[in-house]
Amino acid sequence: MSDIPLMPKATAVWLVENTSLTFDQIADFCGLHVLEVKGIADGDVAAGIRGADPIGAGQLTREEIARGQKDSSYRLKLARSKVHIPEIKTKRAPKYTPVSRRHDRPNAILWLLRHHPELRDTQIMRLVGTTKSTIESIRERTHWNSASLQPQDPVALGLCSQIDLDNEVKKAAKRVEEEQPEAALETAGVTIAPPSEQPYLDIEEWK
Repeated sequence: MSDIPLMPKATAVWLVENTSLTFDQIADFCGLHVLEVKGIADGDVAAGIRGADPIGAGQLTREEIARGQKDSSYRLKLARSKVHIPEIKTKRAPKYTPVSRRHDRPNAILWLLRHHPELRDTQIMRLVGTTKSTIESIRERTHWNSASLQPQDPVALGLCSQIDLDNEVKKAAKRVEEEQPEAALETAGVTIAPPSEQPYLDIEEWK
């Protein structure tokens, strides 16, 4: 959190109009130059700006203002909100592909399917800005232009960056690596029984 209030200039206007704090105190609290605060008091600066009440906004308390008015050397402290406001994550917008490059997407999809079969359809969609149905038609060779498609690197075509491609490939490789041990056990029909269910081997029989 910043150490100055929201709308610092409007807050300074309110403090000048409603308190007896010094220009130095107001300037320090609002992150302004003392001459700027003096200009606000003289009407030369922030003309037309409506004062913003820092008390109502929860950025300053009446007690803090009273303490500052009693001691001109005191520096006001910004009140910290006790309510945690989580950061709002904006949803990633669909990838935009320039019109001039859209005819290259089928070739890029074919390249990705051949060179990186570990990639999921959703990853290919992110990289080249295509649809799942288009990917399926190219994979199954039912695309209207299948006979003419030539695999081309999407990075060379300018459809995605090398960094984006490398990141998606790493994610896919990690996923495949995690899935392989489980798949191998399932294929072999191997199950490990818990210790309580494992057969007891008599030492005499073993001899």
